[in-house]
Amino acid sequence: MGIRDDFQKRIDRKQQEISEFELKIREAKAYIQALQDSIRSLPKEAIIAAPTLTLRPGSSVYKARLAIKKSRKPMHITEILAALGLPNDKKHRLALSGTIASYARKNQIFIKTYPNTFGLLELGHSSQDVSLEPPPDFGMDSEQEEEIPTEETPLEAEVPPRIGDS
Repeated sequence: MGIRDDFQKRIDRKQQEISEFELKIREAKAYIQALQDSIRSLPKEAIIAAPTLTLRPGSSVYKARLAIKKSRKPMHITEILAALGLPNDKKHRLALSGTIASYARKNQIFIKTYPNTFGLLELGHSSQDVSLEPPPDFGMDSEQEEEIPTEETPLEAEVPPRIGDS
């Protein structure tokens, strides 16, 4: 009977270990459930922790960030293009401003301080940082060589007369 008792003791010890493991499993599952409940009670913004976002070095958006950072103030897209040495044409304005604006919409890296004017979140820029005055060359195309109407060349002089007017 010694062997039989020895086997029975081993069986009892293993069943005791199994009971302890089952208890630990129940405790671990309760802990997981508590964490999941905590996550549900948090607002959505707290759940989505944005990883540190980096721009690809050498890209135009990266260079635009450096230009704004260097100027320490929000810049209009035409100023950014000039700082990057890119032509101020519709293609380049739309491409760069669209890309920067997509970051601004997601509140990542850039902020839109005024139409087509961008600042950096890291510098603390906000939408009230810029004056309401557009840049001096606003509305002028770089290839456009027209004169701006002055008092000597009134705007009415450029409009052809209508048919029937005498």
